[in-house]
Amino acid sequence: MPRRGGVTDHNAAMNNKAETNMATHQGHCFCGAVEIEVNGAPEAMGYCHCNACRSWSAAPVNAFTLWKPENVRVTTGAGLVGHFMKTSMSDRQYCTKCGGHLMTNHPPLGMVDVYAATIPSVAFTPALHVNYAETVLPIRDGLPKLKDFPAEMGGSGTVLPE
Repeated sequence: MPRRGGVTDHNAAMNNKAETNMATHQGHCFCGAVEIEVNGAPEAMGYCHCNACRSWSAAPVNAFTLWKPENVRVTTGAGLVGHFMKTSMSDRQYCTKCGGHLMTNHPPLGMVDVYAATIPSVAFTPALHVNYAETVLPIRDGLPKLKDFPAEMGGSGTVLPE
């Protein structure tokens, strides 16, 4: 059996992306007052280990799904969406009624991270770990562990050992 991240897993991830290219998925905040919708397939899925994501999510790692902004919309409760921008890299959005996290807009990347747990009908098939140099929870899963971001996203592209 091939290890995770091998050819079999890559092919399964590509087939999943092809199957979901036209799919619509709904999600909502913790209390349900804000509902969101994503269309098509995410551009990427993986795990972020940076201190900011860990602190925001109150977890040792954040599972992300990246979408083109035009494929993400708030369908109910737009007036209840709060924003917090610690830096220009991340516009973190949450429900002002319950505090439930919804998504993070990353303007420099031209992508929106809709947290994997927010859209449970999307089959989460992570392809990599980012900001692994900051990890507090080493994970041995066979996936690439990038020091920061892929080079095409402005990072070093440096892969760290598992």
